[in-house]
Amino acid sequence: MDESPSITGKPEYLNSPFVTAGDRVYMVGQQDGSFPELGWHIKDEMGGIWNHPIKLMDGFEVALEWGEEAIVLNKAESFTNYPMAGKHSFSIEEKGLSIDRWQFVPDHKQGLVIQFIIENKSNQEQSFNFQFTGSSDLRPTWLGERTNMVDDKDTAEFDSSIDGWIVKDGSNPWFTVFTSDEKSTAHQSEEYKYSGKGVANSITQEIKLVDKSTAIINYFVAGSYTSKEDALNTLQDLKSNAHQYFTAKKERYAQLANQSKLTIPDKKLQKAFEWLKYNADWMIQTVPEIGTGITAGIPDYPWWFGVDSEYALKGYMAVGQHDIVYKTIALLDSLSEVTNGNGRIIHETSTNGAVFNPGNINETPQFASLIWEVYQWNGDKEFLKKYFPTIKKGLSWLMEENDENKNLFPDGFGMMEIHGMDAEMIDVAVYTQKAFSDASQIALALDEQSLADEYAKMARKLKTKINDEFWSEEFNSYADFIGTDQQALRLIDDAIIRADTLNKPWAVEELEKTKAAILSNPSKELRPFVLHHNWVVNTPMEMGIADSVKAIKALKTAEKFVNPFGVFVTGIDRDESAGSDDGSFKGSKIFSYTGAVMTLPTSVQAIGENNYGHPDNALNYLERMSRSFSYAHPGSMYEVSPDYGMLVQAWNIYGFAVPIVKQFFGINPDAANKTIVIAPQMPTSWDKASLENVIVGANEVSVFYEMSQGKLILKVNQTNSDYKLKIQLPKHGFDLVKSSIESLPDSNIYQFETNDKLVEIDLNVKN
Repeated sequence: MDESPSITGKPEYLNSPFVTAGDRVYMVGQQDGSFPELGWHIKDEMGGIWNHPIKLMDGFEVALEWGEEAIVLNKAESFTNYPMAGKHSFSIEEKGLSIDRWQFVPDHKQGLVIQFIIENKSNQEQSFNFQFTGSSDLRPTWLGERTNMVDDKDTAEFDSSIDGWIVKDGSNPWFTVFTSDEKSTAHQSEEYKYSGKGVANSITQEIKLVDKSTAIINYFVAGSYTSKEDALNTLQDLKSNAHQYFTAKKERYAQLANQSKLTIPDKKLQKAFEWLKYNADWMIQTVPEIGTGITAGIPDYPWWFGVDSEYALKGYMAVGQHDIVYKTIALLDSLSEVTNGNGRIIHETSTNGAVFNPGNINETPQFASLIWEVYQWNGDKEFLKKYFPTIKKGLSWLMEENDENKNLFPDGFGMMEIHGMDAEMIDVAVYTQKAFSDASQIALALDEQSLADEYAKMARKLKTKINDEFWSEEFNSYADFIGTDQQALRLIDDAIIRADTLNKPWAVEELEKTKAAILSNPSKELRPFVLHHNWVVNTPMEMGIADSVKAIKALKTAEKFVNPFGVFVTGIDRDESAGSDDGSFKGSKIFSYTGAVMTLPTSVQAIGENNYGHPDNALNYLERMSRSFSYAHPGSMYEVSPDYGMLVQAWNIYGFAVPIVKQFFGINPDAANKTIVIAPQMPTSWDKASLENVIVGANEVSVFYEMSQGKLILKVNQTNSDYKLKIQLPKHGFDLVKSSIESLPDSNIYQFETNDKLVEIDLNVKN
């Protein structure tokens, strides 16, 4: 494992969660090696070992026994995370023992492998019992009751043929089985210490170690929600092929790292980018009876979402993880069709297929833009044809059923799920505009000219209306929403209570002033309101539809609502210490996003800055997010910065891959026309940077950028000479050295040097 990337966590976060993930099974416990009850979505049940749509185990406990003396391995000295595995390191100094606990989940398997490496560092022979206790809890996922998944008391039997335990739910064909590769010397039922209807059972092996020697013992846990035979087959498969599966997963992760491989001066940000590619893979969840797709976050959102995917999958495409993009889109489309049938895209569905929310208003237009974005990368016209019917139905539903006053701004909840925020929301309007613009391009690609013209006309109208009607000159910001005075006054009263409770006097003062202005100048007409300074007011810059004058002002305004980790979800939650407070976010015991700084708002801000020619500002936001990388969980960044909410979150890849791949390196694909535009817009501190093996259709492109002594050197290569490279070099103001194209000897690389004028070059690189 020495050659594999790894990160060791901080000692102060040993009592916080870790995850070891696979696409069928994942395990959540504490970094100290224990398995406390954790999670709020299903209270105290989101940890342990899950094989969706059921849970297999609350966790396991290992004890070393010398007669009456026992030491439990639940106080690890360190936790080290690898892309495909995790390691907890224990030391029992009084016994001269050092123990590493490893775990990994093989791809496509309903089980996992746990390995203990026990080293006798003493000069004495050691003999002790090694007891593994599995606390099984076969129970359904969230919303299980909607599909008749009713939990019952578990029962267990020891099966000598597997030298292990078989646990079954009393009323369902749900099974957990576990055993070891060392013959047991004892087995027994144990006290079950968790809430729920589970059981605890142990198997014991005798360990004998001569001085300065090492023993290795493996445990295998498998499960099934269909049959005992299925679980036992997986168990035997793991016992026979664990090493092969580990090697395969390790090699697969090395390949993920090599795709869109980033090298930059900032090594911490570089490492964060690499690990976000691993994180993206951790989010994959397969339930064969329903489908495969990325989930939102672990541990409390391990199921499928519309909008989370619509952000995240754009990042997945940019880092070359295309297959899961197609599978997730297919899953969302099929679930949405069954649930709604009118093009509306679902918001949230559990892994048993039960849909919790049939869709917020923004998710339907964002689906259209996702499809167009994916097409830019893959150039697959059949892909467009498959999903354009959903898009057409969805846009009709959006405008015909959700725009009561017919002013082209759909009504209803967008990204801000604050009570009462279901008027004409800025993010809904912006994503609707982008959807019509992108749908017009799709229609054009599919030779539906009249529809393309109709959609383009709508996009133009919406762009103008958003810039005219959502803009607030007083606040130098786009409004949170357009609504009635009555809606605004209700929201203001609620916001004042919130701001006062959080001790934000500046916000209370501003809200009171806004309230007085509304009361002294009432209107019967709908009008824009800036109340919460929600992050969604920055979506016009994220989508590039803000006019440049307004964009510059709005981006500057947004700088007020940040802390060292990023952008506040709700601007009125920031306080005077926001600029200097670098401490941990103190979230409420009852889960809440109040006061939160989150990665998605920060991502939107970074992309917006790049859209208006500010790569240094964009990098500043990426650096803020990077401060939360490995802050609590080694190898990931939390949903709420720096250490609250989900310990790994799917949409984080959006906030790094899009700014880096598409904006800093300027790789803008047009796979359908076998063309790649490369228009770098690099931060000034990145004087030497490269991005290699970016997949575009049937091609891979690599870009090498260097700024040295006022001279830009840009090298580009590709693997498929059928593609045209169109290079656009930005204005940099450096001295003219050469404005020609030079083919380097024995290479498919072209080198460019230019001056401060814009240069646009069409290339065909030959292999």
